[in-house]
Amino acid sequence: MTTTLTAGRIKTGHKARWALVALGIGAFGIGLTEFVIMGLLVEVAQSLSVSVPSAGLLISGYALGVTFGGPLLTLATARLPHRNVILALMAIFILANVLCAIAPSYGLLMLGRVISGVAHGTFFGVGVVVAQSLVPPERKASAIALVFTGLTLATVLGLPFGTELGQAFGWRATFWSVSGIGLLALAASALSLPAGTHGETQANWRSLARLLRGAPLLALATTTLGYAGVFLVFTYIAPILTEVSAVAPSHVSRYLLLFGAGIVVGNLLGGRLADRGLRPALLGTLAGLAAVILAMRLGMGNPAAAMISLFLFGAAAFSTLAPLQAFMLRQSQGASTELASTLNISAFNLANAIGAAIGGSAITAGWGLGSLFPLGATMPALAVLLTLLTFKSREDS
Repeated sequence: MTTTLTAGRIKTGHKARWALVALGIGAFGIGLTEFVIMGLLVEVAQSLSVSVPSAGLLISGYALGVTFGGPLLTLATARLPHRNVILALMAIFILANVLCAIAPSYGLLMLGRVISGVAHGTFFGVGVVVAQSLVPPERKASAIALVFTGLTLATVLGLPFGTELGQAFGWRATFWSVSGIGLLALAASALSLPAGTHGETQANWRSLARLLRGAPLLALATTTLGYAGVFLVFTYIAPILTEVSAVAPSHVSRYLLLFGAGIVVGNLLGGRLADRGLRPALLGTLAGLAAVILAMRLGMGNPAAAMISLFLFGAAAFSTLAPLQAFMLRQSQGASTELASTLNISAFNLANAIGAAIGGSAITAGWGLGSLFPLGATMPALAVLLTLLTFKSREDS
């Protein structure tokens, strides 16, 4: 999930550039379908006659599809041509979003969300490998960054504009739009992706078992705890803005742009901090995230303060991504990079599911939207403690 925005500097063959752009378009569509539901919870709940917490579970369903379906599908397709895998995943993604757009019931909408999530996890695991194969060794990181720039742009631009589209023309229109982006990515991938590359033999059940114990498992737990607090709050950001901050529903998408601006700043900051020193970067960004979420209890009290709070929230949330990814890769040396990357994406999405479910339970229990902030801050605070224990046990730095 992490990247910087310097990937546009890649200098490689014409066809390789188009292949990277195609992967970026796919990442944009997948990122949009993951996050845009958060800005449309109220509309979806009213349309399907369910509660807002029940609508929030649509986020959890997607996240669980990524968490459990992604690694399994990555294993199942490990020896297939990468081009075929990417094309099949985009076709599944399109059909799943069409199902969401036409779903007459909550159950079918949930099914479409889960299927989309399964495609998400494997797309990024395989997409990273494809991107690396397209460029010289000295350009591999930049190629990966270009792919994940699509995901970043989905959050920065797609989320607010997708929310506005859904509010203006109905939430189903947003899913139709995402399906159209999927068609564009499918066509671009079919025209530009090379046909010769296959999956790596390291991506097997033995490698998966190695990544699910010891230090790698602690790293995955740190990612899950660290990011659960983000989704505990962000899942319900639309009702928080309208009910706590007194923001007009028609202005919610504009406030989300500020969150997106914070994402860009935090993403760049987190990468630079991780390059300078992983341990202080990881501890510092997680502690900073906990502090920002806790401060939002007061900072979301009015529309003006909410602007500042959302920017800081986006910056704090995404400043953790590069350190968390680097931490996972450091603890997973010798195992499949493809699987380690997919599992870390799964950990982020497990955090999504856990955060959304805890937040929904707090609202259902009558604790109110204000309770989400101290609950959310608790998660990265616990991740700080787990990180300290992991570094101490490994004598890592």
